[in-house]
Amino acid sequence: MSFETSSQYLEMDLLRFTTAGSVDDGKSTLIGRLLYDSKSIFEDQLEAIEEASHRKGKGYVDLSLLTDGLRAEREQGITIDVAYRYFATPKRKFIIADTPGHIQYTRNMVTGASTANLAIILVDARNGVVEQTCRHSFIASLLQIKHIVVCVNKMDLMNYKEEVFEKIKEDFTQFSSKLSVPDIRYIPISALHGDNVVENSLNMPWYKGGTLLYTLENVNIGSDHNHVDSRFPVQYVIRPQNDEYHDFRGYAGRVEGGVFKPGDEVMALPSGFTTKIKSIETMNGQVSEAFPPMSVTMTLEDNIDISRGDMLVKPNNQPKVAQDLELMVCWLNEKKLQPNGKYTIRHTTKEAKCIVKDVRYKVNINTLHRIEDDRTIGLNDIGRILIRTTSPLFNDSYQKNRSTGSVILIDEFTNETVGAGMII
Repeated sequence: MSFETSSQYLEMDLLRFTTAGSVDDGKSTLIGRLLYDSKSIFEDQLEAIEEASHRKGKGYVDLSLLTDGLRAEREQGITIDVAYRYFATPKRKFIIADTPGHIQYTRNMVTGASTANLAIILVDARNGVVEQTCRHSFIASLLQIKHIVVCVNKMDLMNYKEEVFEKIKEDFTQFSSKLSVPDIRYIPISALHGDNVVENSLNMPWYKGGTLLYTLENVNIGSDHNHVDSRFPVQYVIRPQNDEYHDFRGYAGRVEGGVFKPGDEVMALPSGFTTKIKSIETMNGQVSEAFPPMSVTMTLEDNIDISRGDMLVKPNNQPKVAQDLELMVCWLNEKKLQPNGKYTIRHTTKEAKCIVKDVRYKVNINTLHRIEDDRTIGLNDIGRILIRTTSPLFNDSYQKNRSTGSVILIDEFTNETVGAGMII
């Protein structure tokens, strides 16, 4: 790969997407098919899964083995943990999170979906919309994933009938009216045979839409980031203190919202001091503007006290500064949430202590109804809680900004991540 080609590769648009669905809906096979048909797997990988398929007595190459890497997964033919895969086409780079379908692995689905731009919801054409379809769609909506592609899989087992696809599309459309997902698309596929995955299906001439890969390559995610509310959590203060950069003081981090340009007036939180941006540095030199999700180093015209956990914002557009926060939390630990329990909270680059003041309700993920008579939140449960932190957090609602609106809760004694929260 030439330098010019590698430079173009680095600058390519990146789409993160997750797959979800019930057990045996064919998620791993779909990803395997996507990688195989787009020629994104190496010869030795293909040889390995051909050999494994032969050992299992299968008369075809089991493409699900590309993602089901754990021995227990291959033995049971299911996905247990989140598997990440990377591939690229001439149009775009992709990071896939293959998440489990079992109810007891809901937390794994939350992990995989938390950074995704798009979710592929698989529906078995034989079974239609089931409980897990609703559960995963609700989680995708809760995590503010703006694009959902409903893939009706195993159409080959239903003789590629259009009415089967249309019935599932109608059922899902009716359910999804309760969700806040602006872009939902439907594609009839057969992951096993490759229909409508990378190439258009000759078996379904009635379907006039694009293939799954075409959809992934062309879905517009540029407007998904918040380019209005400027947020720059400071991750690290750079002071080289050598002869060449003796007086250099830069603030490194990732832009989590808005657009920053040299000359812009900015305010440092929590101090409230204002200054102007002197320059914006990257590994490739200075740039004229920075926007999400760029990682940059900013230099300022005035030397003011700024450290990790502080945030640079525009003076006329500030986040909420609060210690009392309402969260929708997904519980990730077998040890239940403790009312009045104390936890460590991490938000952007800031860390603090917090206490759970109240559990408002738990959510029935299948019906979306509130459960107010049982407020015990255990593993894989989702509920609304009120917490108080020891120091103020500079936050936005999760709906407004996924980065400044999300937190994780950590057990102080075991250092385990026990909860993932979305600020309401």
